[in-house]
Amino acid sequence: MGHREDLLEGAKRCLLDQGFVRTTARDIVRESGTNLASIGYHYGSKDALLAQAYVALVEDMGDVFEGDGGLEGTPPGSLERFERVWSNIAGTMKEPGSVWRLSMEVVVLGDRLPEVRAQLAAAQREAGRGLIPLLMGGREEDVTDDAADTLGMFYVTLMTGLIAQWTFDPESAPDGAVLAAGLRRVMEAATDAAP
Repeated sequence: MGHREDLLEGAKRCLLDQGFVRTTARDIVRESGTNLASIGYHYGSKDALLAQAYVALVEDMGDVFEGDGGLEGTPPGSLERFERVWSNIAGTMKEPGSVWRLSMEVVVLGDRLPEVRAQLAAAQREAGRGLIPLLMGGREEDVTDDAADTLGMFYVTLMTGLIAQWTFDPESAPDGAVLAAGLRRVMEAATDAAP
């Protein structure tokens, strides 16, 4: 690996261990075996590097969302797939040192992390674009901007709320079954209210 990749891997480890605010440029350099100047050269700033490291950590979670057995037997767009995917996602939040606590740090301390916040806000659309095929089937590259801005943002909002619940009160935080039951009630109410 070159310095760029070493920095990214070091930053990922620092984020999981210390979070955004407590990670210093010197921590990243120590963890990556590089030098301070390489952060600016490759990433522009420590915060830009940390934002990219966080995005990379989240992207690494994609396979986990499908679960060990994949999504076989759950038709795209079905409540069964919805429940399985959200159960898998909730499972990642139960683990010690979950990457998701970093999301709450950005929400709470976003004004102290303006560069990180700006980069992660821009990445939300792509996060939604990635969740759509997982839940609805199809390919990520075929997801339209309109779908990313509506259905994708719905999923991102659900994810953010789930992260908040698991961070705040893991004892009563919902899993996929609870979310699917809630969605089922919303769908039933919408069907009953239709003219």
